Amino acid sequence: MDMIELTEQGFVVEAQELAAGFGLEPGRVPELMRDNRITTRCETGEGEDAGRHRLTFFYDGRALRLTVDDAGTILSRARFDIPARGQAAG
Repeated sequence: MDMIELTEQGFVVEAQELAAGFGLEPGRVPELMRDNRITTRCETGEGEDAGRHRLTFFYDGRALRLTVDDAGTILSRARFDIPARGQAAG
């Protein structure tokens, strides 16, 4: 899927997209989200980034970041490790 659906309630990302990013079976994604084991942050661009949104999903010490435009087209994907909460980056 190269598109993210934008609704009045927010963005809708297919489970397959998250599963591929985290190396999971797609069927596990809804349960992990319900249990708050996959969490997300949405940021809206301003200034020169207006019209873009950054959707970052967090799971098991890793992050998947999708940058999308106002039409929901995925412009970029990035995966990276994140430090555990309370652990200093360094």
